[in-house]
Amino acid sequence: MSTPTALRGTIEYLNPNTLAIEENVRPSAPLTKEFVQSIRENGVLTPVLARRRGEQVIVRAGQRRTLAAIEAGVEAIPVYVVDANDATAERIIQQMVENDHRESLNAADRAAAFQQLVFEGLGVATIAKRTGTKQAEVKTGLAVADNPAAASAAQQHALTLDQAAMLIEFDDDPDAREKLIEVATTDPAQFAHAAQRVRDEKARAKAKADAEADLTARGFTILEKDYFYDGEYTRISELITAEGERVTADDIADADGRAASVWAGWDGGVQVTYLIADPKAAGFKKGSGSGSGNGPLTDEQKEERRTLIANSKAWASAETVRREWLATLLSRKTLPKDAAAWVARALTFHRHTIGAAISAGNVLAHDLLCLDPSAPYSGQDNIADLLAQHPTRAQHVTLAIILGGIESATSRETWRRPTGRDADYFAMLSDWGYTLSDVERIVVKANGRDAVEAVESVDPEGDVEQASIE
Repeated sequence: MSTPTALRGTIEYLNPNTLAIEENVRPSAPLTKEFVQSIRENGVLTPVLARRRGEQVIVRAGQRRTLAAIEAGVEAIPVYVVDANDATAERIIQQMVENDHRESLNAADRAAAFQQLVFEGLGVATIAKRTGTKQAEVKTGLAVADNPAAASAAQQHALTLDQAAMLIEFDDDPDAREKLIEVATTDPAQFAHAAQRVRDEKARAKAKADAEADLTARGFTILEKDYFYDGEYTRISELITAEGERVTADDIADADGRAASVWAGWDGGVQVTYLIADPKAAGFKKGSGSGSGNGPLTDEQKEERRTLIANSKAWASAETVRREWLATLLSRKTLPKDAAAWVARALTFHRHTIGAAISAGNVLAHDLLCLDPSAPYSGQDNIADLLAQHPTRAQHVTLAIILGGIESATSRETWRRPTGRDADYFAMLSDWGYTLSDVERIVVKANGRDAVEAVESVDPEGDVEQASIE
């Protein structure tokens, strides 16, 4: 396999004002006062890279140093002048590598550079290899560069490529984009949770709108209030027919004054409350005991209900993010250093939960290992097959079985009635680098343990390559 030949050249001391700056992969060259002052006092210590075209010396890498030297009034700077052609792709790659060795390009600059390289005919694999970048990052960068709104947001707000790429999903929702940008710039650790909540809210809103459209087409008046309507309407659950049967939605399908209130639940399902304006005219009457507990809610009850709904929705969103994170954790080549010790502890402290899940086939463990979740129901044990084929993955498989077992016992009741075992589990996830959402923090704090994210001890880029299964 051939390797790139190092550029050969000579060091020359040239007046920075005489240098031409080649079009750079960094659209702008931010010069801080401190940087200019440093150049003024110390000069340019590291030569800039340039090439000669006729009598003109063109700076290929070192744009910031050259401009700072001009602003600082430096008379001469060291320039490493090489023989190079005008190949745009080579120039871009050299600039990317040089910049990354000094002040890393921001996400927007990298995305633009990847796009330029594609225009020059390079494929994703080639770009990744030549720039020392993972293919997934190159693909993400190209997606950002191809989306004007995402590319602009990345440049203006210094977003990461992953954050900018996430905005593409919300192209048709400016409010959602604005909300996510705010989270990315003020509380970036919560970005994944915020994005999932926005995604789930959109799904709930669509489900609610679809149900309301169907009801409207059937002649129902849509009421925005939930459950209580100051006596103007009566819920059919409080009514009985002349024959003493409970009133159903079918009973009011053609009745005058029929109405409905639609609520999209925390789990994405749609619930409909049916009401009618004049029950007596429709031939209905109050059922026995129907008046108990049906008065208007107090302000305190309303607040409790709002909190219950909000936290239940937040829990559903956090569950999606958490389980995606667990699947990624299990795909890594190496697990956290204390994984084996925690597995041993979990087999005692969480034994009942894990045992129950194993007896039921541990469907969630299959999900976390990207195996067919329906296999347990058909009598096939894909986890055993995986372990037999890849015995070196034994620790990963064991951890998946335990995590799947504990996860299967979590629900929205976990934040409402957290136990010490729940607190232990979520604190462990936090220690391993998972960012708890606000509703998940309740579980830990309710049991006297403060979930402090151990982000300073977790390398976000470390060991995240997919484990190879050969």
